[in-house]
Amino acid sequence: MSSLTVRKLDVDLSRGFSRRWLADDAYRTQFFNALSMTFPIGEQMFIDSLRAVPPARLSDPALAAEVRDFVGQEASHRFAHIQYNAQLAQQGFGFTLEKAIARRVRRIAKLDVRSRVAITCALEHYTAVLADGVLRHPEWLEGADPALHLVWTWHAVEETEHKAVAFDVYRAAGGGYVRRVLWFVHASLVFWFDVFLQTAFNLKHDGALWQPRTWASAARMWFGRRGVAWHLFLPCLHYLRPSFHPWQHDNRALAAMWLASNISAYRAVGRAAPAPGAGSA
Repeated sequence: MSSLTVRKLDVDLSRGFSRRWLADDAYRTQFFNALSMTFPIGEQMFIDSLRAVPPARLSDPALAAEVRDFVGQEASHRFAHIQYNAQLAQQGFGFTLEKAIARRVRRIAKLDVRSRVAITCALEHYTAVLADGVLRHPEWLEGADPALHLVWTWHAVEETEHKAVAFDVYRAAGGGYVRRVLWFVHASLVFWFDVFLQTAFNLKHDGALWQPRTWASAARMWFGRRGVAWHLFLPCLHYLRPSFHPWQHDNRALAAMWLASNISAYRAVGRAAPAPGAGSA
């Protein structure tokens, strides 16, 4: 029995949203937009990496069920961010790095399955830590367009719920400490460089790249009292420990609070994705 729930969010992004939908703040808006642009291709990579694990390695029925619902949740996120990104494209914001990232993903698909899952673990760690920040520090999204606030907080809840699935699959697949840490260091450098570049491309298109207030906002967001940099620092160090497991930081209460407060914004849906080994590899 899986502990995860696949949900459909009651939001329609086809209605559009303003160019600076996050409190008219160019930097914060374009940073979150840059993240959204990378999500559909990244989430498909996560799905494919877990589906590539031989079924014999997923003999624990509970883990196999969680993989199935991980796939369902990630597919839902992918669909929402495709809609989101379509609106960005209508505003003229292009995913400049799309071809380069797609080539990289094709190279990753040729790696040993343990390395593929290790990369997924690394990136899932970042999405989980950022999700914790979104739920823990409401000021990160203060002043956001209501529809996008809902998308980001819902996504954060489900990233929190399934943050250990890839990690548990990695261990079940025979992955070890050195491989996990080396891929984490590599993925960290590549991921944040991509996000920085795409944010800069977005800001240039927005006409805000060289405005002092843009970079004042960036400094506050990253290094302010509850800044992203401080929020990331300890979890990144913890990931390097041999004994690390994502649920050593148990923040399920944050997700439960959001779900209870937003019960009319979503509905549970049926199992939409097959488990690995069930015709999905």
